[in-house]
Amino acid sequence: MGLLRTILIIALVYYGIKVLSRIFAPFLIKYAAKKAEQRFGGQFGQFQGKQQQETPKREGEVTIDKMPNTKTSSKDIGDYVDYEEVE
Repeated sequence: MGLLRTILIIALVYYGIKVLSRIFAPFLIKYAAKKAEQRFGGQFGQFQGKQQQETPKREGEVTIDKMPNTKTSSKDIGDYVDYEEVE
């Protein structure tokens, strides 16, 4: 009798969890999605806030945020050597 009672309790707990998870799963997923959206929005808001603080640009105006590094080449880098191909 004890074995049958234990199996029945385990089956009831299993099916109870299964039914409750079907009821509460959509709410838990919505909650997790909202939290993830808030975290992502917080990280994205840092960059968006910087862009909104800048003065608005007129249409067609060009701005350069970073000047490119220009590499200067020196003409005395090496010696020029003439060569002939040997066949």
